[in-house]
Amino acid sequence: MTFATYVYAVRRTGGPEIHSPGHDGGGPVRLLPLGSLTAVVQDVPAAEFTEEALRQRFTDRLDLERCARTHHRVVSAAAAGAATVPLPLATLYANDVRTKVVLEEHAERLSEALHRVAGHVEWAVKVHRDTAVPVLEPETDAGAPGDPAPEEPATGREYLARVRDRRATRERRQESALDAVDLVDRVVRTVAVDSVRRPLHGVELTGRERPQVMNGAYLVPRDDERLLTAALDTLRQDPRLSGFAVEASGPWVPYSFASVALTEGAGRDGAPA
Repeated sequence: MTFATYVYAVRRTGGPEIHSPGHDGGGPVRLLPLGSLTAVVQDVPAAEFTEEALRQRFTDRLDLERCARTHHRVVSAAAAGAATVPLPLATLYANDVRTKVVLEEHAERLSEALHRVAGHVEWAVKVHRDTAVPVLEPETDAGAPGDPAPEEPATGREYLARVRDRRATRERRQESALDAVDLVDRVVRTVAVDSVRRPLHGVELTGRERPQVMNGAYLVPRDDERLLTAALDTLRQDPRLSGFAVEASGPWVPYSFASVALTEGAGRDGAPA
């Protein structure tokens, strides 16, 4: 059987061994020296990780989730012992030699990323509208299916007034959301050293009938996590956030702040590079 080298992450040389199961059918997770850096790798069956094989496997939601969980588990184990730069899911090369060539080409950027995240963790902070706040319908006189027909405006002036009221209400809601996001961001950034804003999640992802108005990730010094928790508790009691819910999760491996695109020399043409 032919094997390829699957790369989970890169960290400084000198960290502890990693005792975490990798992908099924492969060898043990091991450390591959790269000078001052070390790659966290595993030998995996090459035929199961070609571009075409992965494309087919990842159409299966359960298989994709299983691969992603395995990848995250190994990265988390690596990060528990040393600052770690996680690499994207399914980063593969033909062998250790090819892995060293590509990663050493990017050693400077990898080192910069490691320096940036050393001693830090990632926290996700989300803001939702409270469930008690109704979601406005679009600007139309038509109600939802099954609702009673809206009363027709008696005059054109009444119709225009109704439209203006709806627009004004919508604008107030938008302004209140912007104010809430600005307040949460300003407070969290007193503790965090960096942040990124992610796309908002719809109900199909959150599973909740609450519009999401903020989806952020923050890079927080590990020693300041208690300060972050205290800041979030204060925000949840702030009357200016009435009608909004502030949620946080972490600590996580700082994926959002340690990404390095391995563009040059990396890639597949039907097989691992």
